[in-house]
Amino acid sequence: MQHEDPVISSASAASATSARPRVALSLLALLVLAALIAAASWFGYRYTYDAALARQAERGQVQLRLYSQALDSELARYDYVPSLLSLDARIDALLHHPTDPTRVADANVYLAALNARAGTRVVYVLDAQGHVIATSNYQRPDSYLGEDLSFRPYFHTAIEGQLGRFYGVGTTRSESGYYLSAPLGDRDHPSGVAVVKIGLEPLENRWQGADSQMLLADENGVVILASDPSWKLAAIREIPPDLRARLDQTLQYNRAPLPTLALSTVRTFGTGPGPGGDALVMLRQGPPMLAQHASLPGTDWDLTLLTNTSQARVAALNSAALAGVLTAFVLLLAAAWNVRRRIVSERLAARHALEAANNELERKVAERTSDLSTANHQLHAEVAERIRTESFLRQAQDGLMQAGKLAAVGQMSAGVAHELNQPLAALRTLSGNACKFLERGDTATTRDNLEKIIALVERMGRITGALKSFARDPASGPRRCARLADAVDNALFLMETRVLANAPRIDRDIDAHLTVACDPNRLEQVLVNLIGNALDATARQSEPKLWLHAYESGGLVHLTVRDNGPGLSEEAFARLFEPFFTTKPAGEGLGLGLTLSAGILNDSGGTLTAINHPDGGACFTLALPRAIGNVARETAHGN
Repeated sequence: MQHEDPVISSASAASATSARPRVALSLLALLVLAALIAAASWFGYRYTYDAALARQAERGQVQLRLYSQALDSELARYDYVPSLLSLDARIDALLHHPTDPTRVADANVYLAALNARAGTRVVYVLDAQGHVIATSNYQRPDSYLGEDLSFRPYFHTAIEGQLGRFYGVGTTRSESGYYLSAPLGDRDHPSGVAVVKIGLEPLENRWQGADSQMLLADENGVVILASDPSWKLAAIREIPPDLRARLDQTLQYNRAPLPTLALSTVRTFGTGPGPGGDALVMLRQGPPMLAQHASLPGTDWDLTLLTNTSQARVAALNSAALAGVLTAFVLLLAAAWNVRRRIVSERLAARHALEAANNELERKVAERTSDLSTANHQLHAEVAERIRTESFLRQAQDGLMQAGKLAAVGQMSAGVAHELNQPLAALRTLSGNACKFLERGDTATTRDNLEKIIALVERMGRITGALKSFARDPASGPRRCARLADAVDNALFLMETRVLANAPRIDRDIDAHLTVACDPNRLEQVLVNLIGNALDATARQSEPKLWLHAYESGGLVHLTVRDNGPGLSEEAFARLFEPFFTTKPAGEGLGLGLTLSAGILNDSGGTLTAINHPDGGACFTLALPRAIGNVARETAHGN
C-alpha cells in the first residue's frame, strides 16, 4: 500500500483554499465593472434624451405659436359679418315685418349674396323667439327657413345683447362649424339675431400634410379639429354625466357618442406655457409622443401639438452605447495599468531578492547582470516607443475623422444654401406681384400667387428637411416619381424672371406622359441648374434660343437642355463636375450646381453628360429610369 506524502497534501489543500477567494474577488470585480458600465449608459441615455426633448419642445413651441396665430387669424376674418347685417335696411325691414313674403325674399337674396362673397358656410337671421326668418340656403331642400333654434347657446348669448361664439354640429345636415352671432336692433332689447356659420375644414386639411399631429379641443374637452380625422368629436378627458346631459339637451354635437381619446400620460415636464405643461403621452400602444399645449386667445379652446420622439430616443440610445463603450474602455485601461503595476512591482521585488541571495557571487555574474540590465532597458525603451507610436496613430485617426465630418458638413450646408436660392427668388417675385394685383383689386390672381407662395414655402421645408436624413441611406426610403413635363414647367416657373429678362425662344418637345423614377423636388433642382446655366450662356446673344427635347431609349428617359451660347471650353470640360469650379464672375456662383445635379441623378440611378453641339452651344443630357411598377401606380394616384 502506498501512502500519500503529508507535505504534498497540505500544499494542495492550501492552494485550493486560496483559489476560492480569488475566484470570488474576480466575480465581484466583474459585477462592479458591469454595474459601472450600466450606470454610465443610463446617465448618458437620460441626459441625451432630456436634452433632445428640450430642443424638440423649443421647436414645438414655435410651431405651436404659428398654428395658434393662423387659427386665430382665420376665426377673426369673419367677426364683422354678423354685425354687418344690423346696418342693412332689408334686414331691418324684415325684422319689423317678418311675415311679408317680399321682404323675406329680398333678405334671402341678400344673405345668399353675402354668404358667397364672404366665403362662409351659411348666414341666417332669427327673430326674437329663435325662429329662422331668412337664410342664405333658402333654395336648398334642407333649408334652415322656419327652424326653431332657440335652444342653441349662441342664440341666448346674442339675445342678451352679447356677441356669441359657439362650435357645434348642425341638426339639419350634421355639418360641424363655428357659429358667430350678434344682436340685431337695440342691444338691450334685440329684435332678432344674426348668425354666421363658418367651416374650419381648410385648417384641418393643412394640418393633415404636416409631420406632427395637431388637435383642437373646445371648452368641453371635445376635439373639434384634428390632423387625424378619426380623432374628431372625441373627448380628450372623461365627460361628466351632467355635462353630457346638457350637451344632449343643447344638441351642440348633435348627440354624437363623444368617445374618450385613449391618450395616456407617460411623463410630465411642467415646463410648457400651456395648461399642464409639456408631457410624454402614448396613444393606445403607439410610440411616445411629446404633447404641448397652447390656449387660443379669446376662447376656452386648447390647441395640442403631438410630435414623435423616436429621433430623440435613437439619439439617447446612441449616447448610452457610446457612454458604455467609453466607460468600458477607461476601465480596461485602468485594469491594464494595474496589471502592469503589479508586474513591475513583482519584477523589482525579484530583483532585490536576487541581489540579496547572490551577494557573494556578485563578481562572477557581473557581466551577466550587465547584459540583463541592458536588455531590460531596451525592453522599456521599446515599450515607451510603442506607446508613443500608438498615441500618435490615435491622434492622427481622430484628426482624419474630424476633418471628414467638417468637410461633409461644409458641403451639405453649401448645397442647401444653393438649393434655397431659387425658391427665395421666386417667393420675392410672387409676393411683389401679389401686392400689385391686390392694389388693382384682382383678388383671384392674388389668391393664386399666395397659393403658389405656400407651395414654395412647403417645398423649402422639404429641402431643409433633407438635413434630417443626412445620416440615413437614401435607398431605404420609398421610391418616388415625377412627370417630366410638370418638372420642366415648375423649373421654368421658378426661372420666370430670368426667362422674361433674356426673352429666349424656347423650342420644347416633351411628351406629357413621360414619368421618371426621381423625387420631383430634386428633379426640379437639376432642371433649374441646367436652365439657369443655359440662360447665362445666352445672355449676350442677339437671338437667344433654348431647346428642351425629351425621348425614351433603352428603358431610360433622356432630356437634353441645349443653348446657342459660346459652348464649353476645354478647361470647363476637364473640371465640369468639380465642386466650386465656375466660369462665372466672382460673386455670381458657387460652382456647386452641376456637382449637386450629378449627385442627385446618380442617387436616382441616372446620369448627367455634356457636349458641345455641332451647330454651336452647349448641350447637357440627363438620363433617368422610367417609372414602372409600384412607382408608376403612385404617380397615377397623385403621390
